[in-house]
Amino acid sequence: METPLANLGSKKLINKHEFVRVIIQCLYSLGYRKSAVSLESESGISYKSDEFETLESCIRDANWDACIETLNRLNGLTNETRASALFLVLKQWFLEYLNLGEDSLALEILQKKMSGLEVGKDKVHTLAFGLLSLKDLGLDKEDPDGIYNFRKKLLTELEKVLPPPITVPDRRLEYLVEMAVWSQIDKCVLHNSVDAVTLYEDHQCDASQFPSKTIQILSNHVNEVWYVQFSNNGSYLASSSSDNTAIIWKVLDDGKLTQRHELRSHQKPVSFVAWSPDDTMLLTCGNIEVLKLWDVETGTCKHTYGDADFIISSCAWFPDSKRFVCGSSDPEKGIYMWDSEGNEIKSWKGTRMPKVLDLAITPDGEKLISIFSDKDIRILNVGTGGERVISEEHPITSLSLSGDGKFFIVNLNSQEIHMWDIAGEWLSPMKFEGHKQHKYVIRSCFGGLDSTFIASGSEDSKVYIWNRRGSKPIKILCGHSMTVNCVSWNPKMPQMLASASDDQTIRIWGPDVRSK
Repeated sequence: METPLANLGSKKLINKHEFVRVIIQCLYSLGYRKSAVSLESESGISYKSDEFETLESCIRDANWDACIETLNRLNGLTNETRASALFLVLKQWFLEYLNLGEDSLALEILQKKMSGLEVGKDKVHTLAFGLLSLKDLGLDKEDPDGIYNFRKKLLTELEKVLPPPITVPDRRLEYLVEMAVWSQIDKCVLHNSVDAVTLYEDHQCDASQFPSKTIQILSNHVNEVWYVQFSNNGSYLASSSSDNTAIIWKVLDDGKLTQRHELRSHQKPVSFVAWSPDDTMLLTCGNIEVLKLWDVETGTCKHTYGDADFIISSCAWFPDSKRFVCGSSDPEKGIYMWDSEGNEIKSWKGTRMPKVLDLAITPDGEKLISIFSDKDIRILNVGTGGERVISEEHPITSLSLSGDGKFFIVNLNSQEIHMWDIAGEWLSPMKFEGHKQHKYVIRSCFGGLDSTFIASGSEDSKVYIWNRRGSKPIKILCGHSMTVNCVSWNPKMPQMLASASDDQTIRIWGPDVRSK
């Protein structure tokens, strides 16, 4: 009789027998066979249970009746699991009869032994067709190792089907360690690094990987800076200002930015910019003016859309970089779809069309999300025309999508940011608070590693940052002297954040290496 083993760990939560068993499995999976065999011998604990070793012996000797009898005797199996395991064994038995040319015996397996199993009929039909061709089932009479390899495959499949403690789930120790590491990362509100997490100590990030210090101030604009947006490849930053210009900045290898092009063509303040997905073109929206398309490489204007009366609030690209939509805060103008050659493709407008305050296209190009009539969010399926409307209680000033296209955030003048899922599974939004917003358009964004964070400007001249798991800010960045209108997180450099302010400057935020 086996002597009970004491539990391990300070809290005595780890069963020693199970712990040693998963270590042995790990050694086998890593290729350390001699070490695994040695540990089995020294501990008296086998990686394979007695029940599974019996099954292995039966399968190795092609003793199929005994194998089926063993499966029927196993305790703790659901009817579904037992049926799945029996089907795998009967399938092997069937195949081996076929390989021997015993078609009538193979047919008997199908008719008498499989007919009562609760498995999909399509599986049995597939085997029946195997009577016509062994190769359709992956078995070749000319392969001398075929039967041996198929029996090994059967054992592997049974290991996946049969539950613990009969078998140990595949790579169990790796899974447990990975979950422990992920749990620590999940609890680390500042985690923003792609570096591997060490197993030697508990994980906890500091500000050394987080944008919390001003590393550069860009002051080329001569009036309020209203908007900033990093390019999709993270190599450029575009800014727009009430000085009637937009600027394209280049991100250098050392993390500093330098002016690449100054875009001078608008006659009025520039309120919004949008990068094409391939980063070759940039759209700029004039305030109560036209929409312009620029070549990023040369800094030249390619097309002008609309006229002086076309009040454009925002624009967004489709993923093909050939089409885009723009929305107007004039309720009779609605939404227009244009191509990059200057042609109008489609429009949604009319006297019943509400004014559009902001809009976005999901990365897959399937959904158009727009802010209507101050408080309504419309999610339109571009292909089917189906739509869903979400109504907020307070006026919405801006909209931003997560990098994976699964979530979006809206800024409300009630001094909250709400995050919704695009699929529509949430009944209520996640809420983030702490920043100041009463009367101005404040824009927020997702960012950091895996879009884990949300950043927002604020009317108190600060930048607020939240971890998406919590409603309270985890960082408040000070430096600007007037309202921060917009923020943008570099999608390829999770340690770089930009903010635009009424103080006529753009601040680039990076890690505070002194915190390390």
